[in-house]
Amino acid sequence: MYVNKVTVMVYAIVSQCVIPAENARILAVETVAGKSHWNFMSAVLRSLTEAGHSVTVFTQFPDGDRENYTEVDTSMNFPILVDYSLVELLEKFEPVRLMSMWGWLSRQYCDMIYKSDRLGEIVNGTGNSSFDLIIIEPISGFDCMSYLASALDLPMVYVIPSPMVTLGERKFTGHASNPACVSNIISNQAVPKTFAQRFINTVKIVFNVNAKLYNLAVRLTNPSPYDFSPTVSPSIIFQNSHFVSEKAKPVTSNVINIGGIHLKPAKPIPKDILDFIGDAPHGVIYVNFGSLVKLSALPDYIEKAFKEALAQVPQKVLLKYEEVMKDKPKNVMISNWFPQRDILLHPNVKLFISHGGMSSVYETVDAGVPVLGFPLIYDQSRNIDHLVYYEMAISMDILTVTNDTLLNNILEIINNEKYTINAKKNSQIFKDRPMSPAKSVVYWTEYVIRHKGAPHLKYHGLNLTWYQYYLLDVIAVILVFVFLVLYIVYKSIQLIIKLFSTHTYKNKVKYQ
Repeated sequence: MYVNKVTVMVYAIVSQCVIPAENARILAVETVAGKSHWNFMSAVLRSLTEAGHSVTVFTQFPDGDRENYTEVDTSMNFPILVDYSLVELLEKFEPVRLMSMWGWLSRQYCDMIYKSDRLGEIVNGTGNSSFDLIIIEPISGFDCMSYLASALDLPMVYVIPSPMVTLGERKFTGHASNPACVSNIISNQAVPKTFAQRFINTVKIVFNVNAKLYNLAVRLTNPSPYDFSPTVSPSIIFQNSHFVSEKAKPVTSNVINIGGIHLKPAKPIPKDILDFIGDAPHGVIYVNFGSLVKLSALPDYIEKAFKEALAQVPQKVLLKYEEVMKDKPKNVMISNWFPQRDILLHPNVKLFISHGGMSSVYETVDAGVPVLGFPLIYDQSRNIDHLVYYEMAISMDILTVTNDTLLNNILEIINNEKYTINAKKNSQIFKDRPMSPAKSVVYWTEYVIRHKGAPHLKYHGLNLTWYQYYLLDVIAVILVFVFLVLYIVYKSIQLIIKLFSTHTYKNKVKYQ
């Protein structure tokens, strides 16, 4: 009887410590007005609403409220990152320029986030702030996410629409990847293989200090409310990554890979497109460079190279093109929109010519279609090089493309079956998981709520200063110790020499 009472008491205490996670109320904030960013975030949120949780989301791409789902339109506060010309895109996102401006850009985005009156009401407690959890895409160059989590006293989940952002990794997780083994997010290669690549990879990490110095200067001269907020590290980080799109590397316990969560079941392809694909005895090549760049705004010499090369292949071509194309090849069908996911799943599609955006990478890997990549900005070179590493892709530079090089690479991929075989192999690896990305999101989100932020998942490295993490204090003590030992040895040798010289001198004088 006594044992039963004790058991009941223990159960009661444990029950009070573990919060039920059903019908959770979640506040979500999309911080970057990029369509691919929102596609990833919206897939995460949809998995939660379908599991019965209620979501209120601040987004630049409103699509309408539904059951358990409320949107707050913030598009008027952000520049929408779509439909650039190629020259404009490459200039705006040039790596050195991007790194040098990262601190400034991060603060600009933070200011845009908190411009929302509705979010201000929630932060200040004058609006509906009855939430259990915050889900937010972090700004890598500056921490203004803690301000929201601290004000509401809520655990926070990060949603990163790419592999881990190098600039923010130490701040987000407490861990910093070794630049000898893990490429920077804006590197050109999947892994650093040569001394030069390792050197440049290290320099890029050191260059990130620029953002910290900028933020320190602004904090001293023109501080914002979120400059002085206590740091709240994320309980869980959902990142758009997978072994197929990124080489294996050490990660902390709270980093969860959910690459491909945006993938939906195939839908029927519109009849005109389906007829075009079905009437292609040699198969179909699909060309799409995503939402950031307009193919209709390519420089004339690049567009000419594409037209001439595509006109010479025996395959039919589906080409995303935003305007009327002059001198369109007869085997090409153009449109300003294609159902990309459904097209890639069609067995008659032989090749995907892509910019290497993360969403496109997972769609083509899932479908088992080889890739001819033209990476443009940010992580795209790294993404494509991973596919090259697995021998299911070839990478090209769009600024130096010619008719001959493009045609040769198209024919190489289509006629050499190793690319298709490896694409199918990687598709099988990609699909082999213990649970779907959506189920992973639901499980770990509920886990964080049940365990009051799950602090036990956070890496101890978050508690260390930069000099402690890199053992600079330990190295300094060791160097001081070594210096003292060497100094003592040096002085001892000096003393021995002096004594020996004195003794020799005395003996010499004595015998004289």
